[in-house]
Amino acid sequence: KLQCFLQWLQANGADLRGCTIRACGRKGFGVYATAPDAAAADGVVMAVPLDLAVTPMRVLQDPLVGPRCRALFEDGGVDDRLLVMLFLMAERLRPTSLWKPYLDVLPSTFGSSVWFDDEELAEVEGTTLHRATVMQKKSLQALFNDKVKALVEELLHIDEAGSSIEVRFEDFLWANSIFWTRALNIPLPHSYVFPGSLDGQQIRTGEVLGDSDLTTQQETDTTTKNSSCDENSESHNMESIWVEGLVPGIDFCNHNVKALATWEVDSEGNLTGIPASMYLILAQAGKSSVETGTEIYINYGNKGNEELLYLYGFVVDNNPDDYLMVHYPVEALRQLQSADIKMKLIEMQKAELRCLLPTSLLDRGFFGTSTSSGEDDDNKKKHFSSYSWSGQRKVPSYLQKNVFPQEFLSTLRTIAMQEHELEQVASLLGEVGSSEDGEPSDAEIKSAIWEVCGDNGALGLLVDLLRVKMAELEEGTGTEASDSQLLEKFDSNDPDDSSSATVESIEATKSRVNRRSCIVYRRGQKQLTRMFLREAERLLELSAEEQI
Repeated sequence: KLQCFLQWLQANGADLRGCTIRACGRKGFGVYATAPDAAAADGVVMAVPLDLAVTPMRVLQDPLVGPRCRALFEDGGVDDRLLVMLFLMAERLRPTSLWKPYLDVLPSTFGSSVWFDDEELAEVEGTTLHRATVMQKKSLQALFNDKVKALVEELLHIDEAGSSIEVRFEDFLWANSIFWTRALNIPLPHSYVFPGSLDGQQIRTGEVLGDSDLTTQQETDTTTKNSSCDENSESHNMESIWVEGLVPGIDFCNHNVKALATWEVDSEGNLTGIPASMYLILAQAGKSSVETGTEIYINYGNKGNEELLYLYGFVVDNNPDDYLMVHYPVEALRQLQSADIKMKLIEMQKAELRCLLPTSLLDRGFFGTSTSSGEDDDNKKKHFSSYSWSGQRKVPSYLQKNVFPQEFLSTLRTIAMQEHELEQVASLLGEVGSSEDGEPSDAEIKSAIWEVCGDNGALGLLVDLLRVKMAELEEGTGTEASDSQLLEKFDSNDPDDSSSATVESIEATKSRVNRRSCIVYRRGQKQLTRMFLREAERLLELSAEEQI
């Protein structure tokens, strides 16, 4: 199958000039350098015509299913991501598909959490990932039942060869995972995005696919892998439009934070000799050689293990980009006294009920190793001094060591207010009418709440939230120490003999890898919870000492 795919690539104009694609153990396939001088000269190791990219535009131009897909798209029945998934499903099921050599070599199962069975999913019980995965499975099943199954069957009936094929939920799950694990953000020339009668038509994204309560550090438009040319010149951005799609060949690159390569688009063919192509280029072109057999990685972005396991099906040990999500449940807020008033105040402050706490924040905390610059300290003091209503409540001494976002602390201050404090805040706000509509500004509300309440109640609530989170994590899967012991056992008894692989042994290996990934992820969540809890408890101690 791999040989057929490589022949298909070359027959369709792709050029693997300094690399090849081959098996790489548990990761499936990868891209490898084939010559010591692959990094010499221009550094281009692979070029693929954009005509081979599976994008929404390519689907709409397909001679077989294009007309029907165009009607669905123009009517708003599908967004661009779902359009690509429908196309992948139909072409994979269609016996006569021209895309068969490419689709046959793609993975059929995945390690991402939406593919977990009940036993594997139980390994992340009590985590944000567990809740998000359960919700996503329900959402995908509902979307399949309500829309996807009928649409794919309709596309298959266009060709008589596919009219009797059954469409299953697993086919949709596969297409969804193929998109989210392999799609790239492609800077396409304008003519590729808006060909012919599609000129000016909006590209719609963000249906249920890939979206859930799982919060990531990246916005939706950066969930898929990004090229380093995000930082290119303004003129480049004006000439190109970013579109999500699959690029056969380049999408076989695996992830590494110390990636050797990135990708670009060559509109005119000046660099690659192939007009309208995407090429894989070594980041160290002309500076160092790449030995034959070296795997050529790309960087999927700075993602925590929660996002990596949810979307891609793997984790990074000791991930420096890991993060913890902390949130105050809306249901709990609605049960509080004066809940409506507090919710309104939170909305007026533009505050959030949840926040992401990256590992990097800990560096500048009480127990971190780095020290903040004088400029950072001045900015913090300037920001915080605007909260003081009368100057009576001073800037706290621990301000420079506070690692928690002020936006989230503003929410917690509001939630923690007692009734008499709420009355005092209302009294202060009644003295102002600076905005045109007579309502106080978000800065005035924050200032009034800070003047009346300080940090003590908010930090007490934060400590409670983190303790509850730790209790949920440990109740679901045990302690951090027990996870460390399990990982030691996994790594000391790691079977790596694939010479006598059977279906049973392959499935057992997949389950083993999935379980290890779960343990790495959940242990990281417990570590972060413990460390952020330690920071919050220290802040609470100092706040209590300084409370007026």
